[in-house]
Amino acid sequence: MSTRLAAFTALLLLAAHLAPAQVAPADPDPVQWVRPLMGTDSKPELSNGNTYPAVALPWGMNFWMPQTGKMGSGWAYQYSADKLRGFKQTHQPSPWMNDYGQFALMPITGQRVFDEDARASWFSHKAEVAEPNYYRVYLADHDVVTEIAPTERAARFRFTFPKTDSAYVVLDALDKGSHVQVLPDQRKIIGYTTRNRGGVPKNFKNFFVLEFDHAFTSTALYQDKKLVNGVLAVTADHAGAVVGFRTRKGEQVNVRVASSFISREQAELNLREIGSNDFDAIRQQGRAAWNKALGRIELEGGTPDQRRTFYSCLYRSLLFPRKLYELDATGRVMHYSPFNGEVLPGYLYTDTGFWDTFRALFPFLNLLYPDVNAEIQQGLANDYKESGWLPEWASPGLRNVMVGNNSASVVADAYLKGIRGQDMNVLYEALTHGADNAGPLTAVGRAGVEYYNRLGYVPYDVKINENAARTLEYAYDDFTIYQLAKALKRPKKEINLYAKRSQNYRHLFDQETGLMRGKNQDGTFQKPFNPFKWGDAFTEGNSWHYTWSVFHDVQGLVDLMGGKEKFVARLDTVFTLPPVFDESYYGEVIHEIREMQIANMGNYAHGNQPIQHMPYLYNYAGQPWKTQYWVREVLNRLYLPTADGYCGDEDNGQTSAWYVFSALGFYPVCPGTDQYVLGAPLFPKATLHLPSGKDIVLNASNNSPDNRYVNQLKMNGKVYDKNYLSHEELLQGATLEFDMRATPNTSRGTRADAAPFSMSKAK
Repeated sequence: MSTRLAAFTALLLLAAHLAPAQVAPADPDPVQWVRPLMGTDSKPELSNGNTYPAVALPWGMNFWMPQTGKMGSGWAYQYSADKLRGFKQTHQPSPWMNDYGQFALMPITGQRVFDEDARASWFSHKAEVAEPNYYRVYLADHDVVTEIAPTERAARFRFTFPKTDSAYVVLDALDKGSHVQVLPDQRKIIGYTTRNRGGVPKNFKNFFVLEFDHAFTSTALYQDKKLVNGVLAVTADHAGAVVGFRTRKGEQVNVRVASSFISREQAELNLREIGSNDFDAIRQQGRAAWNKALGRIELEGGTPDQRRTFYSCLYRSLLFPRKLYELDATGRVMHYSPFNGEVLPGYLYTDTGFWDTFRALFPFLNLLYPDVNAEIQQGLANDYKESGWLPEWASPGLRNVMVGNNSASVVADAYLKGIRGQDMNVLYEALTHGADNAGPLTAVGRAGVEYYNRLGYVPYDVKINENAARTLEYAYDDFTIYQLAKALKRPKKEINLYAKRSQNYRHLFDQETGLMRGKNQDGTFQKPFNPFKWGDAFTEGNSWHYTWSVFHDVQGLVDLMGGKEKFVARLDTVFTLPPVFDESYYGEVIHEIREMQIANMGNYAHGNQPIQHMPYLYNYAGQPWKTQYWVREVLNRLYLPTADGYCGDEDNGQTSAWYVFSALGFYPVCPGTDQYVLGAPLFPKATLHLPSGKDIVLNASNNSPDNRYVNQLKMNGKVYDKNYLSHEELLQGATLEFDMRATPNTSRGTRADAAPFSMSKAK
């Protein structure tokens, strides 16, 4: 190569490296970027998401999934598996919560079998297509292609068989009590399944109906480990059916499937969602529904993998909480109550844990999908009226999982962000009832409330586990009740009570270590104290993680730590510490610990929720460029559009909503306030289409892998120096221009008035 040519080539390479990311046109078909297999390469010892490919519509009542795991396993689909046992209707929010109301279909050829191992077939990801609204796979042992296209409460299956007189479809209603009836004249299978892992009343059933487009050439029912001929109905611990067909090569057997928690008749009504539409029409309707939901955010520019990751995370953010309501014959909204077993009018949503999702998922709904959250809030009022409590973890009813009383945040933030239509008298009563009482389960209401209200904290030495975590979360929850009480113009005495309790986090700050620490009844701190000890006084984390759980009063925490310099040094230390840990409380290295250890980000444990807001806290101490650096590091290093693409449990949209918010350039550190804390956008341009018809436009045309720092920000043409954005201002429509640079601007955002809200400053 000549010297001149070499120099010219070097200049081209340099220009390509330094040029801002090219802005591609907005995408009219964002569903093409979604990778439902993201996060499916997981196991109990190590979570890369603990997701499954949910074939569903946004917030749909029923999801469908290919099933690799054995019946009853929470790890129902694992990317590393070689065989499929069936295609399951699922309501599983997490492998740790497991499933309820599930049943499975499986096409087979050759020998008529039912057993899940005998019917299983080898498959390959090379012959698998997973989209939000469509799933297709080739079952090698049976030479059958299975396709699924869902609606909210129903689905169409299409099985393409080889030439055979021994083609079958297995219906497995699973064990723990099920019923199946074959109706040959109507080409139907009906029945119910009762399998669940708790959170349901005694009369719980999921009724199903399957309608085939082919007549049956044979039928057999399964009853507790044996196939029975000559009967058309069976009720057993484990019931099922196998129906047979003769098929030509390439002949397709179509099945319409629907279910209901209300009745068999309602299951038949739910088939109306399919009507006379063929498979391809249902598939296209599903794609249109997803494009409409995903299309509220339009991206321009970015790499293909960044787009895949973004829209995959957005897809996960629009699955839970799921609808638990159905429409009766007149179109009225009805629901089966998982609390009292009655069929009642009104909305109901379920399958979410507020300990995870209050942080980013629900604020995300409030910003971009307030119409959906309006229904969710109405459903929460029904939760309280039917159970006497708000569920902190619902699946489908009250579950005894995690800590805190974070329903307060979910309800308050929705109202304060403008959600209306819910009965606020009922919901405010629900919040104060939950705040002042221990519930029927330790995860409902407030465990240790008598200590908390008397001492200002839940003591370490009274045999209430994870006491420090409870105290910190109760204090934040009290802040959200205080904010809501002000908005509702409640009596001043009441407002002041929750304002005072919101400062209870101060009781646990230990000046000696500069960290939060469990405290005994007599006012002494727990001894011995290891800040790297997971669990014990904290929940799935250690003191280095939970010390930052003062969402509503970061300035108060800054003051406790001795000022901004010491506060920033503490934040820095989280990333520079080695990933050491003490697992003795659990007796083993739980998967959350392992995920922190292998991430190579010090003691920062992004795979679990308590610390996910922490990189944004530099904004409160006048060093926003460090937020910009570390948020980009997390976006780049801990998320990929691959089967191992998450760094811990995805958790019902929370970890995904973190990515979506952070890639846009801002994050809701403190739900219950009007503010989002600034980071820096990942894409050259993003447009948020609000339901009102107004847009939020985020321009960062010179964004690039190197240009991660915000040199200057303009809002609607004017220089904007704050480290936060106002929700109310964004709702009016806004254009933000980010001037991105490769080096930090250490003078922008340093003034005290640039810092986001803190309760101490507000006073």
